[in-house]
Amino acid sequence: MDWEEKNSEETGEEAEAPETEEESEGELAPEEEIETAAQREAREKREEEERQAKARKRRLIPPFIMLLAGAVVSITMRIFRYDLQTMLIVLLCVLLGFYFVGRILQMMLDRFEQQIEEAHMEEGEVIEKEPEE
Repeated sequence: MDWEEKNSEETGEEAEAPETEEESEGELAPEEEIETAAQREAREKREEEERQAKARKRRLIPPFIMLLAGAVVSITMRIFRYDLQTMLIVLLCVLLGFYFVGRILQMMLDRFEQQIEEAHMEEGEVIEKEPEE
């Protein structure tokens, strides 16, 4: 008889469990909407911080390229024993040239990121408009 009592208690609990889940789902729906808005704000804030971090890293591209090219040219000219005046003129031209190359690369990366963000925004707008219809 103990087994029957346990069995009846288990079936009674199982029947109650789905009812409480349905009730809890109905009650949590407004909270989920609030959490969704909060989550969206948190996600947007996180994305903005990521964009700013990328911009800070990209700002270092031109000087890095310039200094790397300058080091290579300086070592190469030192090995080939260029005289000092020629070496400084060539080094200055190389530094300026590669700085502009780095700036162009930085601008291209910024433009690519902007295009990607615009594409994501358009996709987001399309998704939001579909449920409204």
